[in-house]
Amino acid sequence: MADSGFGQLSRAELAVLLPELLLCGHLIDRSGMAHTIAAFGRAGMTAVAIEEWQLASPVYTRRMQRAFGFTGDDVVTIFKGLQLDIGAPPQFMDFRFRVDDRAHGEFWLAHCGALLDVEPLGDDFVVAMCHDIEDPTFDATALATNPHAQVRPIHRPPRRPADRKPMCAWTVTIDPAHVPPPLPPHADLVANSAAARLTLSAIDIHEEGQSDYAGPLLSDLRFADFSRSALVRMAEEVCLQHHLLTLGFRVAVRTRLDSTGARELVRKQFTGIAGLTAERLRQALGLGDDLAALATVLRLHPAWNPLPYTRVRLEEADDVVRLTVPQNSAAVADGAWPALVDADHLAPIAAMARAVNPRCAVSATVSGDELRVDLTLGDESRPESTEVALTRFSTGADFTFSDRGVPLPLTVVRQGSRE
Repeated sequence: MADSGFGQLSRAELAVLLPELLLCGHLIDRSGMAHTIAAFGRAGMTAVAIEEWQLASPVYTRRMQRAFGFTGDDVVTIFKGLQLDIGAPPQFMDFRFRVDDRAHGEFWLAHCGALLDVEPLGDDFVVAMCHDIEDPTFDATALATNPHAQVRPIHRPPRRPADRKPMCAWTVTIDPAHVPPPLPPHADLVANSAAARLTLSAIDIHEEGQSDYAGPLLSDLRFADFSRSALVRMAEEVCLQHHLLTLGFRVAVRTRLDSTGARELVRKQFTGIAGLTAERLRQALGLGDDLAALATVLRLHPAWNPLPYTRVRLEEADDVVRLTVPQNSAAVADGAWPALVDADHLAPIAAMARAVNPRCAVSATVSGDELRVDLTLGDESRPESTEVALTRFSTGADFTFSDRGVPLPLTVVRQGSRE
């Protein structure tokens, strides 16, 4: 696994890393929300969110299904996909499932961190997320598995009473009579990207642990049950979800701003999530604040993974960490995160570095078609960037995962709907 940024981690470390990567992928939207509202207003922010998820989620849903052997066209396949989706990070978006038969099921959220983020903003923002955004984007994810699938609410916020649980509940129905909606505009821009077609690390089926998710639907995924090579591949796929969502976001923004304005807005989003993700990775793995810790965080950061996509290189010396970002990678060609940094725009890298140690200094040179970024430790602490501070408004910034023990297989049952 020398060509994987995750190849040096143990199976136990990878199991800790996976929920972090899923959660940080979800928080990409929290990083972009303030900037899209400022640029387009609440209605424009809603339209951007719908478009980005509609463009990205069908692509990465099918990739994950193929990678982990649960291709199919039934409700169980849809639910398994949600468990490996940055739109539904475990526990923070606490999806619970019930399967009635292959064409009927329900899910509900016992906890919804996204709702807790927007409820303080008022009912208009809650409706924008739980109605305007969820209706087309839940369907887009389900349609990736079966073009005749529909996701419809049983109940959803605004919550009445204010502490109602589960926070929302939905039915999933597969009906051959359902005519699927047309593909959204610009769908081909993400579906035909290099990210969509990328080949990633093979899974060794002979290793200890699960190599796929071909068995029964489980109440929760316990990542420690998967083999080391399966976890490496899973981490790579989740990082690719980050990039695909960013490509969708960039497409949506670019239809509303000129190229310079769109690039600057997406760069602000990148800076906010770059710093918060680096901080969570450092804390999750119990790392220090020295250059060795910084090198580890950069090596694992989803902005620079998977390596076949970004082709970044990392070198460590006694007093410097050098990050080399090639400008001829597939990620740059797609316009993903590595395309947003250059010698004059280092804010996302600085945010990563200062999440490890606020005394990090960042400098860059260009050599041929490569950007070389040197990170050193100075004497002066730098303040956290505004973009990272804005991202912290999410409860996901400080969210803690818990051990839920052995997951249970979910068999077909019939009972009343969740209320």
